[in-house]
Amino acid sequence: MVATISVITNCAGASAARWSDGHATYYGANLSPATLGGACGYDDTVHAGFGVNTAAVSGVLFRGGQACGACYQVMCDMRTDPKWCVRGGVVTVTATNYCPPNNMGGWCDAPRRHLDMSAPAFFKVAKPGNEGIIPILYRRIGCERRGGVRFTLKGQSSFNMVMISNVGGSGDVRAAWIKVSRRTGWVPMHRNWGANWQTSIELRRRNLSFKVALADGKMMEFRNVVPSTWSFGQTYSSSAQFS
Repeated sequence: MVATISVITNCAGASAARWSDGHATYYGANLSPATLGGACGYDDTVHAGFGVNTAAVSGVLFRGGQACGACYQVMCDMRTDPKWCVRGGVVTVTATNYCPPNNMGGWCDAPRRHLDMSAPAFFKVAKPGNEGIIPILYRRIGCERRGGVRFTLKGQSSFNMVMISNVGGSGDVRAAWIKVSRRTGWVPMHRNWGANWQTSIELRRRNLSFKVALADGKMMEFRNVVPSTWSFGQTYSSSAQFS
Protein backbone atom coordinates (compact mmCIF):
# COMPACT_ATOMS: atom_id res chain seq x y z
CA MET A 1 0.00 0.00 0.00
CA VAL A 2 1.26 3.42 -0.96
CA ALA A 3 -0.27 6.56 0.48
CA THR A 4 0.22 10.12 -0.65
CA ILE A 5 -1.02 13.33 0.89
CA SER A 6 -1.89 16.48 -0.98
CA VAL A 7 -1.18 20.08 -0.10
CA ILE A 8 -3.52 21.53 2.51
CA THR A 9 -5.86 23.98 0.89
CA ASN A 10 -8.10 24.87 3.81
CA CYS A 11 -7.52 24.39 7.51
CA ALA A 12 -10.95 25.45 8.72
CA GLY A 13 -12.69 23.24 11.23
CA ALA A 14 -9.88 21.40 13.02
CA SER A 15 -7.22 23.70 14.38
CA ALA A 16 -7.23 26.65 16.77
CA ALA A 17 -11.01 26.92 16.72
CA ARG A 18 -12.64 29.36 19.10
CA TRP A 19 -14.49 28.12 22.15
CA SER A 20 -18.28 28.10 21.77
CA ASP A 21 -21.07 27.86 24.33
CA GLY A 22 -23.25 24.79 24.54
CA HIS A 23 -24.72 22.21 26.89
CA ALA A 24 -24.02 18.54 27.52
CA THR A 25 -25.87 15.54 28.87
CA TYR A 26 -24.77 11.90 28.99
CA TYR A 27 -25.87 8.50 27.74
CA GLY A 28 -27.40 6.15 30.29
CA ALA A 29 -24.72 4.95 32.68
CA ASN A 30 -25.77 1.32 32.10
CA LEU A 31 -25.02 1.50 28.37
CA SER A 32 -21.68 0.56 26.89
CA PRO A 33 -20.32 3.59 25.03
CA ALA A 34 -18.48 1.23 22.70
CA THR A 35 -21.78 0.21 21.09
CA LEU A 36 -23.18 3.69 20.54
CA GLY A 37 -22.15 4.34 16.95
CA GLY A 38 -25.76 5.01 16.04
CA ALA A 39 -26.36 7.39 13.17
CA CYS A 40 -22.73 7.29 12.04
CA GLY A 41 -22.78 3.52 11.57
CA TYR A 42 -19.86 2.64 13.84
CA ASP A 43 -20.98 -0.73 15.18
CA ASP A 44 -18.32 -0.59 17.90
CA THR A 45 -16.57 2.71 18.56
CA VAL A 46 -13.59 0.97 20.16
CA HIS A 47 -13.12 -1.23 17.09
CA ALA A 48 -13.51 1.87 14.93
CA GLY A 49 -10.56 3.46 16.76
CA PHE A 50 -12.44 6.08 18.79
CA GLY A 51 -12.43 4.54 22.26
CA VAL A 52 -15.21 5.29 24.77
CA ASN A 53 -15.02 9.10 24.84
CA THR A 54 -17.78 9.70 22.31
CA ALA A 55 -20.79 11.95 21.84
CA ALA A 56 -24.03 12.28 19.94
CA VAL A 57 -24.31 15.82 18.62
CA SER A 58 -27.34 17.96 17.83
CA GLY A 59 -28.39 18.61 14.24
CA VAL A 60 -26.61 21.96 13.99
CA LEU A 61 -23.34 20.11 14.57
CA PHE A 62 -24.22 16.77 12.93
CA ARG A 63 -24.95 18.30 9.51
CA GLY A 64 -26.52 15.19 8.03
CA GLY A 65 -23.61 12.96 9.00
CA GLN A 66 -20.74 15.22 7.95
CA ALA A 67 -19.61 15.51 11.58
CA CYS A 68 -19.04 11.77 11.98
CA GLY A 69 -15.49 11.23 13.24
CA ALA A 70 -14.90 14.89 14.15
CA CYS A 71 -13.22 15.68 17.48
CA TYR A 72 -14.33 18.20 20.07
CA GLN A 73 -12.50 19.42 23.14
CA VAL A 74 -14.98 19.98 25.95
CA MET A 75 -14.86 21.61 29.36
CA CYS A 76 -17.58 22.49 31.85
CA ASP A 77 -18.33 26.22 32.02
CA MET A 78 -17.10 26.92 35.54
CA ARG A 79 -18.32 30.52 35.48
CA THR A 80 -21.88 29.43 34.82
CA ASP A 81 -22.03 26.34 37.04
CA PRO A 82 -19.19 26.26 39.59
CA LYS A 83 -21.10 23.79 41.80
CA TRP A 84 -21.09 20.88 39.35
CA CYS A 85 -18.08 21.57 37.11
CA VAL A 86 -14.84 19.67 37.64
CA ARG A 87 -12.21 22.36 37.99
CA GLY A 88 -9.62 21.99 35.24
CA GLY A 89 -11.48 19.05 33.70
CA VAL A 90 -11.09 18.77 29.92
CA VAL A 91 -12.00 15.85 27.66
CA THR A 92 -11.77 15.17 23.93
CA VAL A 93 -14.74 13.36 22.39
CA THR A 94 -15.45 12.01 18.93
CA ALA A 95 -18.81 12.60 17.24
CA THR A 96 -20.20 9.12 16.59
CA ASN A 97 -23.95 9.62 16.80
CA TYR A 98 -26.84 12.03 16.25
CA CYS A 99 -28.87 13.56 19.06
CA PRO A 100 -32.34 13.90 17.50
CA PRO A 101 -34.67 16.82 18.25
CA ASN A 102 -38.02 16.30 19.91
CA ASN A 103 -39.31 19.60 18.48
CA MET A 104 -40.68 20.48 21.87
CA GLY A 105 -37.87 22.66 23.19
CA GLY A 106 -35.50 19.76 23.87
CA TRP A 107 -31.77 20.25 24.23
CA CYS A 108 -31.10 18.84 20.77
CA ASP A 109 -33.67 21.02 19.02
CA ALA A 110 -32.31 23.58 16.55
CA PRO A 111 -30.52 25.89 16.91
CA ARG A 112 -29.03 24.51 20.12
CA ARG A 113 -25.48 23.20 20.13
CA HIS A 114 -25.57 20.16 22.32
CA LEU A 115 -23.37 17.12 23.02
CA ASP A 116 -24.92 13.99 24.52
CA MET A 117 -21.72 12.42 25.81
CA SER A 118 -20.80 8.94 26.98
CA ALA A 119 -20.81 8.69 30.77
CA PRO A 120 -17.00 8.18 30.99
CA ALA A 121 -16.45 11.40 29.04
CA PHE A 122 -19.15 13.40 30.82
CA PHE A 123 -17.83 12.70 34.29
CA LYS A 124 -14.37 13.89 33.39
CA VAL A 125 -15.79 17.41 33.30
CA ALA A 126 -18.85 17.17 35.58
CA LYS A 127 -19.25 16.02 39.17
CA PRO A 128 -21.52 13.07 39.96
CA GLY A 129 -24.87 13.93 41.50
CA ASN A 130 -25.85 16.76 39.20
CA GLU A 131 -29.11 16.80 37.27
CA GLY A 132 -27.47 15.33 34.21
CA ILE A 133 -26.97 18.52 32.22
CA ILE A 134 -24.18 21.06 32.35
CA PRO A 135 -23.19 24.21 30.47
CA ILE A 136 -20.03 23.64 28.45
CA LEU A 137 -17.41 25.33 26.35
CA TYR A 138 -16.35 23.30 23.33
CA ARG A 139 -14.22 23.67 20.22
CA ARG A 140 -13.20 21.63 17.21
CA ILE A 141 -9.69 20.21 17.36
CA GLY A 142 -7.63 17.85 15.24
CA CYS A 143 -8.05 14.12 15.89
CA GLU A 144 -5.08 12.03 17.01
CA ARG A 145 -5.50 8.37 16.08
CA ARG A 146 -3.43 5.25 16.65
CA GLY A 147 -2.60 3.27 13.54
CA GLY A 148 -3.85 3.97 10.05
CA VAL A 149 -7.19 4.84 8.48
CA ARG A 150 -9.52 1.82 8.40
CA PHE A 151 -11.88 0.57 5.70
CA THR A 152 -14.69 -1.87 6.54
CA LEU A 153 -16.45 -3.63 3.64
CA LYS A 154 -20.21 -3.81 4.09
CA GLY A 155 -23.16 -4.85 1.97
CA GLN A 156 -23.78 -7.82 -0.34
CA SER A 157 -23.08 -8.90 -3.91
CA SER A 158 -25.16 -6.17 -5.56
CA PHE A 159 -24.73 -3.51 -2.89
CA ASN A 160 -21.29 -2.23 -1.93
CA MET A 161 -20.67 0.06 1.01
CA VAL A 162 -17.45 1.02 2.79
CA MET A 163 -17.22 2.42 6.31
CA ILE A 164 -14.24 4.74 6.77
CA SER A 165 -13.05 5.03 10.37
CA ASN A 166 -10.09 5.86 12.63
CA VAL A 167 -9.49 9.03 10.64
CA GLY A 168 -7.04 11.60 11.99
CA GLY A 169 -6.70 15.23 10.97
CA SER A 170 -10.06 16.98 11.08
CA GLY A 171 -11.63 13.51 11.34
CA ASP A 172 -14.68 14.32 9.22
CA VAL A 173 -14.64 12.89 5.70
CA ARG A 174 -15.91 15.30 3.06
CA ALA A 175 -15.53 13.08 -0.03
CA ALA A 176 -14.28 9.63 -1.00
CA TRP A 177 -13.27 7.84 -4.20
CA ILE A 178 -12.53 4.22 -5.06
CA LYS A 179 -10.34 2.60 -7.70
CA VAL A 180 -10.38 -1.06 -8.73
CA SER A 181 -8.08 -0.84 -11.75
CA ARG A 182 -6.11 1.61 -13.84
CA ARG A 183 -8.86 1.55 -16.41
CA THR A 184 -11.55 2.81 -14.05
CA GLY A 185 -9.50 5.63 -12.54
CA TRP A 186 -10.89 7.23 -9.40
CA VAL A 187 -14.66 6.72 -9.14
CA PRO A 188 -16.53 9.07 -6.77
CA MET A 189 -18.43 7.43 -3.92
CA HIS A 190 -21.43 9.02 -2.24
CA ARG A 191 -22.34 9.13 1.43
CA ASN A 192 -25.04 6.57 2.08
CA TRP A 193 -25.37 7.49 5.76
CA GLY A 194 -22.97 8.57 8.48
CA ALA A 195 -19.48 7.22 7.84
CA ASN A 196 -20.68 4.75 5.17
CA TRP A 197 -19.84 5.44 1.55
CA GLN A 198 -21.49 3.67 -1.37
CA THR A 199 -20.48 2.72 -4.90
CA SER A 200 -22.25 0.91 -7.70
CA ILE A 201 -19.16 -0.50 -9.44
CA GLU A 202 -18.23 -4.18 -9.21
CA LEU A 203 -15.74 -4.79 -6.39
CA ARG A 204 -15.59 -8.56 -5.99
CA ARG A 205 -12.20 -10.22 -6.46
CA ARG A 206 -10.53 -6.84 -7.00
CA ASN A 207 -7.77 -5.04 -5.15
CA LEU A 208 -9.28 -1.83 -3.80
CA SER A 209 -7.71 1.59 -3.47
CA PHE A 210 -9.29 4.64 -1.87
CA LYS A 211 -8.85 8.38 -1.94
CA VAL A 212 -10.22 10.33 1.02
CA ALA A 213 -10.72 14.09 1.37
CA LEU A 214 -11.34 15.71 4.76
CA ALA A 215 -13.26 18.83 5.66
CA ASP A 216 -9.98 20.61 6.46
CA GLY A 217 -8.82 20.22 2.84
CA LYS A 218 -6.33 17.38 3.32
CA MET A 219 -6.47 14.51 0.87
CA MET A 220 -4.76 11.13 0.95
CA GLU A 221 -4.61 8.09 -1.33
CA PHE A 222 -4.55 4.54 0.04
CA ARG A 223 -3.45 2.30 -2.79
CA ASN A 224 -4.23 -1.45 -2.75
CA VAL A 225 -5.17 -1.26 0.93
CA VAL A 226 -7.80 -4.00 0.42
CA PRO A 227 -6.63 -7.27 -1.24
CA SER A 228 -8.64 -9.10 -3.89
CA THR A 229 -9.43 -11.84 -1.33
CA TRP A 230 -11.56 -9.46 0.77
CA SER A 231 -14.98 -10.41 2.06
CA PHE A 232 -17.92 -8.47 3.48
CA GLY A 233 -17.61 -7.63 7.16
CA GLN A 234 -13.82 -7.45 7.16
CA THR A 235 -11.87 -4.36 8.18
CA TYR A 236 -8.58 -3.43 6.56
CA SER A 237 -6.21 -0.94 8.18
CA SER A 238 -3.80 1.15 6.15
CA SER A 239 -0.34 2.08 7.36
CA ALA A 240 -0.94 5.79 6.69
CA GLN A 241 -2.76 8.41 8.71
CA PHE A 242 -3.80 12.06 8.45
CA SER A 243 -1.96 14.44 10.75
